[in-house]
Amino acid sequence: MILLDASDLGASRPGRQLFEHISLTLSTGDRLGLVGINGTGKSTLLRVLAGKAEPEQGTVRRGRGARVVMLDQADDLPAGTVHEAVAPGAHPDREWEADAILSRLGIAELSQVSTDRLSGGQAKRVALARALVEVGPGGGPDDDAVLLILDEPTNHLDLDAIAWLEERLAGHRGGLVLVTHDRHVLDGLTTRILELDRGKSYLHDGGYSSYLEGKEVREEQAATAEAVRRNLARKELAWLRRGAPARTSKPKAHIRSATAIVEGRAEAAARKGDLPLHGETPRLGDQVIELHGVGHRWSTDAPWLFRGVDLLVDPRERLGVVGPNGAGKSTLLQVLAGRIEPAEGRRVVGSTVQLALWDQRGADLDPAQRVRDAVSGPARQADWSDAALLERFWFDGDAQWAPIGTLSGGERRRLQLLLTLAQRPNVLLLDEPTNDLDLESLRALEDFLDDWPGALVVVSHDRAFLERTVADVVVVDDEHDVERLPGGYGAWEQARHLRRSATAATSATPKPKRAPASPSAPAGPKARTPSTLTRLMRDAEKELKRLERQRNKAADVLAAVDPADHQALAVAGQAVADAEAAVAEVEERWLELGAELEG
Repeated sequence: MILLDASDLGASRPGRQLFEHISLTLSTGDRLGLVGINGTGKSTLLRVLAGKAEPEQGTVRRGRGARVVMLDQADDLPAGTVHEAVAPGAHPDREWEADAILSRLGIAELSQVSTDRLSGGQAKRVALARALVEVGPGGGPDDDAVLLILDEPTNHLDLDAIAWLEERLAGHRGGLVLVTHDRHVLDGLTTRILELDRGKSYLHDGGYSSYLEGKEVREEQAATAEAVRRNLARKELAWLRRGAPARTSKPKAHIRSATAIVEGRAEAAARKGDLPLHGETPRLGDQVIELHGVGHRWSTDAPWLFRGVDLLVDPRERLGVVGPNGAGKSTLLQVLAGRIEPAEGRRVVGSTVQLALWDQRGADLDPAQRVRDAVSGPARQADWSDAALLERFWFDGDAQWAPIGTLSGGERRRLQLLLTLAQRPNVLLLDEPTNDLDLESLRALEDFLDDWPGALVVVSHDRAFLERTVADVVVVDDEHDVERLPGGYGAWEQARHLRRSATAATSATPKPKRAPASPSAPAGPKARTPSTLTRLMRDAEKELKRLERQRNKAADVLAAVDPADHQALAVAGQAVADAEAAVAEVEERWLELGAELEG
C-alpha cells in the first residue's frame, strides 16, 4: 500500500536553497536512505515528510490508514519517568515490549528515572525506544501501514545495540526512511538512496555502495559534459571571429556570449578542497601518555568502573576503545586527557605532548555568536586567515557570518572539530567523533587521520570508522577489566563471534550419556571426523595469523630499543622469544592435524 506521496517539495534558509522539486512515493516495504553533506536539509526533509513541518513549496499526502512514526533529533521527552515516556498510558500490550527495548538499548536501569535527569545520550536512546514501541512489535495487523522515519538512530548506541536495531529494522514490514552516518547500517538496510546536493536531489537504486557508484558516474559525466561544452564554445567563438569585418552588433553580441561560455566555469563543487592536513603538527617525543595501575570510581561507596589499567600510548598510536555503554570508555578517555584525576594509580605525560580532546559535547558554543567570531576568539577580530580556515572546513561566505544557532547539528559538530584541530595537537583523543557528521565529513576525517603524524585514541561504535582508523583496540567490559588486543576492530569482533558461537554450541548440545565400559576391551580414543579436523585446522590457521602479528609487533619493539638499555633489551627479547614459541606450538598442532586428516 502507498504510505506517503510527496510532490514538488522545496525548502530554503536565508541565502541558500536547501532542496527543491523533490517528488517521491513511499510504499510498504520501501527502504529509503537519505544522504547529503551537513546543512543540505536532510532533517528538514524528514520533518516535512513526517508532517512536523510545513514545506515552503509542494504537498505531502498520506495513504489511507497509514501511520507515520518519527525519531527526530530535536524532539523533547515528556515529563515523567523513562518508562512513562516510552510506554505512555501503560497499555498492557506495550509493557513487556517497552521493558525489552529498554534492555536491548542498554538503559533498562533508567526505567524509573525522571526524563529531566537524563544525559544527552541517554535521552536519545529513550527517544529511539519510544519510537520503536509506537511502531509495535512487528507482525501486527497494521505493521504494513507504518512508515518509520529515523534521524541518526545509531547515535549513542553501542555495537551490540546497533546490531540488534539493524535486525529489528530489517524485520519491519512497513516503510522505512533513514538518515544515518553508519555505513554498515545504510548499506545493509536500504534499497534506494536519495542524495541531496547543492539544492538538487538524485535518486539511486541500491544501498550505500550503489550510491557511491552513481555519484562517481555523475561526476565523471559532468566533467565530460563540461569539456565538450567548452570545446564547442571555442569552435563557435573562432567561427564568429573569422567572419567578415562588416559585421553588425548582433554577431558582436554572439561573440560576447561565446566568450562568456569559454571563460565561464562549471558548477562549483559542494565543498572546496579537503579537510586541512595540519602539516605543522608539533613533533612528538618518545614518551606520550602512560597509565600505571589506574582505576576510577565516582565516590568511595560507588562501584569501580575499571581498575588496574596499565596502558602505554606510543608516538604513532592508532588505538580504539570499545565496549558496552556505561562500562567507562568515555571516563577512561577523560583520564587520558587529564580532565579527571583517577581514584587510584598515576598518569604520566611526556613533555612534548600537546593534547586535544573532542568529546561528545564538544566545545561550548554561543548560539548568538557568529561562526567566524567563534574561530577568532574574543581577543581579536576575525581576519582573512580565519576566513580561509573556515572555507577549508566547508563554511562558505554566508555560513561564516551566520549565527551558530542557525547551523544544523552536523555543522555545529564540524565547527567543534575545526576548533579542536586549530589547536594543532600532536595527541588527539576523539569520543564518538562520527555522531552527527555527514558521510563526506567522515571520509575526509578518515583520510586526515591516515596521514596525520600524531597519536590517536578514539572511542567509537562506528564499525566502518574503527576499521579504517585503528590498529589495536582497548576493550572496557562490564567486569571492570581493561584489556588491549592487537588486530583492531575486526580481530576483536571475530574473537567475540567465536566466543558467542562456542557458548551457544555448548549450551545447546546436550551432554552425551556415558555407555557402560566393556569389560572385554578397553576403550580407546575415538577417531575424529574429516569435517572436525578441517574445522580445527581453520581455527589453527586463524590463531597462527594472530600470533604472527604479535610476533612482528614484538620484533618491531625490539628493533626500536636503545642498545645501551640492557634491561629493556632483555624484556623485549623475551617477548620475541615467547611469541616465537607460541607460533611454533600452533604450527606443530596444525601439522599434526594435517597428518591426521591425511590418514
